[in-house]
Amino acid sequence: MLSQVKGLSRHFTEESLRAYLIGRSVRRDDGCLIVRGYGSQRGVYQKVAGRAWAHITAYVVFVGGYDPGLDVRHLCGAPDCIEPTHLQQVTHAENCRNRTQQPRCRNGHERELDPTSGRYRTVCRVCNSEAQKRWRVRQSEEVAAARAAYGRQVG
Repeated sequence: MLSQVKGLSRHFTEESLRAYLIGRSVRRDDGCLIVRGYGSQRGVYQKVAGRAWAHITAYVVFVGGYDPGLDVRHLCGAPDCIEPTHLQQVTHAENCRNRTQQPRCRNGHERELDPTSGRYRTVCRVCNSEAQKRWRVRQSEEVAAARAAYGRQVG
């Protein structure tokens, strides 16, 4: 069963992987079992035990009956949760249908509704505007440096 999980280190057995996952996780007050994977970012999908996704390995070890053709969905909505009662296998289409859009971008700006589809816009206008300003500053600095290298006056 463990051989069906992509990216999982081969030295793990079901018992050692179960102990490994429990050792890297913390129980929250809301019932979620939050795992600490590789990297410092929290609240996102975590990779553990090689390059395998933590929620998929938890489904294999704790629930069983894993089908690699299906997706593992979090019922609680926390991507770094490995609580077995919060994991469910569904088709990819079902997983996409139940996905909710966040009302704020990752920088905390309110997202605008797209008038044609009625869904939130994928690109935050404020973040995009700030990125363009940073790009323009970088470009002007490069032009000024190039002019200074040729002995021209900057300005």
